Amino acid sequence: MIRNDRLTATLDGPFVVFLIGVRINSFWKVNKWGPVVMAMPRMITELSQQPESGFLHAESWFGRTTIMVQYWRSMEQLLAYARDKEAEHLPAWRAFNRAVGTNGSVGIWHETYVANPGTYENIYVNMPAFGLGKVGMVSPATGGKQSAAARMGGNRGVQL
Repeated sequence: MIRNDRLTATLDGPFVVFLIGVRINSFWKVNKWGPVVMAMPRMITELSQQPESGFLHAESWFGRTTIMVQYWRSMEQLLAYARDKEAEHLPAWRAFNRAVGTNGSVGIWHETYVANPGTYENIYVNMPAFGLGKVGMVSPATGGKQSAAARMGGNRGVQL
């Protein structure tokens, strides 16, 4: 359902934004990138069935370079999943290193960010539930929440 009003989303306490993706460098080497691409849906299915894992939500965009944005409750839970010998991730990571390693046929990447209250902001207009708005608390971006700086708690001194 598309919501036409201006909305913003918050999540109680800190949380983690995990960006992960794959880049197909050699389209003809399906035997190299195919298993990499197919591993992520298994992981997301597994995580979605385990609310105690700390995994909150994921959204993907596909192309030569594919990106998935994941939301996690904590860094500790994300790392615990990454190291779990019984979970889908570790065997997939080992298989990638054996089959691909650094041969250049397919690239993988990730970036991890810890977000604390007052260090992030968002706005959704004419959108269905999306991103943090799917896992956080959505409220109207009115009154004291009109600007990005106000949504960040007046944190105008953010430096790059």
